[in-house]
Amino acid sequence: MLDLNAVVFCFWSYFEWLCICNFISANRSASLKIGCNLQKQFGFEYQTLVDGEVILHLYNRGGIEQTASMLDGVFAFILLDTANRKVFLARDTYGVRPLFKVLTDDGFLGVCSEAKGLINLKLSTSLFPKVEPFLPGHYEVLDLKPSGKVASVEIVKFHSYKDEPLHAACDTVENLPSGFDLETVKSNIRVLFENAVRKRLMAHRRIGCLLSGGLDSSLVAAVLLKLMKEMNIKYPLQTFAIGMENSPDLLAARKVAAHIGSEHHEVIFNSEEGIQAVEEVIFSLETYDITTVRASIGMYLVSKYIRKKTDSVVIFSGEGSDELTQGYIYFHKAPSPEEAAEESERLLKELYLFDVLRADRTTAAHGLELRVPFLDHRFTSYYLSLPAELRIPKNGIEKYLLRQSFEDSNLLPKEILWRPKEAFSDGIASVKKSWFSILQDYIDQQVDDLLLEKAAEKYPFNPPRTKESYYYRQIFEKHYPGRSNWLPHYWMPRWVKATDPSARTLKHYKSATQE
Repeated sequence: MLDLNAVVFCFWSYFEWLCICNFISANRSASLKIGCNLQKQFGFEYQTLVDGEVILHLYNRGGIEQTASMLDGVFAFILLDTANRKVFLARDTYGVRPLFKVLTDDGFLGVCSEAKGLINLKLSTSLFPKVEPFLPGHYEVLDLKPSGKVASVEIVKFHSYKDEPLHAACDTVENLPSGFDLETVKSNIRVLFENAVRKRLMAHRRIGCLLSGGLDSSLVAAVLLKLMKEMNIKYPLQTFAIGMENSPDLLAARKVAAHIGSEHHEVIFNSEEGIQAVEEVIFSLETYDITTVRASIGMYLVSKYIRKKTDSVVIFSGEGSDELTQGYIYFHKAPSPEEAAEESERLLKELYLFDVLRADRTTAAHGLELRVPFLDHRFTSYYLSLPAELRIPKNGIEKYLLRQSFEDSNLLPKEILWRPKEAFSDGIASVKKSWFSILQDYIDQQVDDLLLEKAAEKYPFNPPRTKESYYYRQIFEKHYPGRSNWLPHYWMPRWVKATDPSARTLKHYKSATQE
């Protein structure tokens, strides 16, 4: 029998503090599926059709560690156990769903899906409460005092990226063949990736897919459409591409859509529209990271279009693949396979600060629900378990193993399957003039040289070193003064002498495009 003294508070949409009731939606991407599997395995008696109910059943059966470890999807929740006077916070492995907290010395706890919901709290003990993101892949245990205040007991990491997740026992995929011979590995990658997409097809609202024409989003879209046909989903898959006129992404996405047969939408924007969106984007993101802001503008505008012009709400995307499969161009310069593997894990660890933050905030700002199959726990743990030398770029091509795995599938045209890496913030503009160059030309007139010279004095933490960086920082400080430590460092390529995060500034990119 379910203990109704346990109440779950879950975060699933923006500009809301808490959805407070006994059962609400928490694990938006795959919890219905895992809920069904867990119901069969443990004999749970569900009282609602809401996916978040499984959290209470898991907690009632095995405590907080089993609860967090058995959830197969993305989530951020607070669980209040009034009987045992405990409060628990938890966040999914890669931090796809946001969770921020403030905890004062005298035990006041504030939580929110966005940091902006906590910065103006009136607290008796602090004029400037420390608001910080809750670490992905962790849960926290707090004692609940009679006064209503809390005291932190412990913070526990419940899942390591390399470890096969506990919920794999409930997965529909049986034990995979072992061994690292190439054909076995490629087959396992295909099976696990298809399973990752299939699990995320549970939805009450229409499903759509972002499609840049790059390898990652194209694979997601192709597998998604294939599975939708197999499951006899009646409506056509809507795919969405954004770019300036004749941008590489628009042209490539058009080829993919024609190949897979999706209902394709193109969103064409100009430089003025993109520049006008910068402040809205920084306000939504709560960051001033250079490449994150650049890439978010296109994603923000296409999300706005989806919300206004279509009825698609559940949106699939290719986020996480570059970090997992060593897709960034600078991986060609890795000193060794082992160092490349370490860098891949570092990037995955920091996803919640960069790419996942961008993808979640820009979609959720317009009421869309993001789903990211490349970050499926079972898929990522398998890929990271492969020998380091299998995962590195080969023959001058990044993500070589992933491309090889789908080479004979006919899911995508060959020129798309083997299309070189193009950063989203670059691919939306023409090859002749990158999006970052357009931004920089505009910003150069907005920031005086003297301001940049004194930037380190004004902003000693993460000091801006370019006018573009200074411009973003000014906007950030306008909305979130004194909160620059939300970004521990800027995203930049490694192993190369880079002064800009854009892939188009790297030597390997130039040589590849000139051949």
